[in-house]
Amino acid sequence: MEAPHNPATEGVAPESVARITVQSPEQMQELGRRLAKVLRAGDLVLLTGELGAGKTTLTRGLGEGLGVRGAVTSPTFVIARVHPAPAGGPPLVHVDAYRLGGGLDEMEDLDLDVSLPESVVVVEWGDNKVEELSDDRLHVVIKRAVGHETVLDDVRDVTLTGIGARWTAADLAGLAA
Repeated sequence: MEAPHNPATEGVAPESVARITVQSPEQMQELGRRLAKVLRAGDLVLLTGELGAGKTTLTRGLGEGLGVRGAVTSPTFVIARVHPAPAGGPPLVHVDAYRLGGGLDEMEDLDLDVSLPESVVVVEWGDNKVEELSDDRLHVVIKRAVGHETVLDDVRDVTLTGIGARWTAADLAGLAA
């Protein structure tokens, strides 16, 4: 199967790619928990998918896996939420760039460049807005699965593309377990 078009990776050779089919919201959250084990401070994760695709559900699982405080909910109206990690792990910075029209300049007030080195930064709707923050990033594309000419309600096709040296040796395929 050919990888879906991903504007965030144009002109950049992907280092690691995994494709995973998720059958339910619970499995999407579990994928987030597994992905959290691979993430570390300084990681930038871009989430792409239509409304209701499961971006926040995946991030909720990331928060659980990272052991952060506070309920991980969509930050649509506040733009960004910081969830500290009491166990000494990296905090989770969860950003929803849906309402932001411009690129990195418009997001400058969020100080993501300051937060990134010590945090895991997850940006929903971040395509063409935050890629300049890091040469190394993980781009997650979530699409509703289609079968027999119908959309399968809870089934999602998830493509994880690791870009840059950070992701060269990452075992993203191992997340499908």
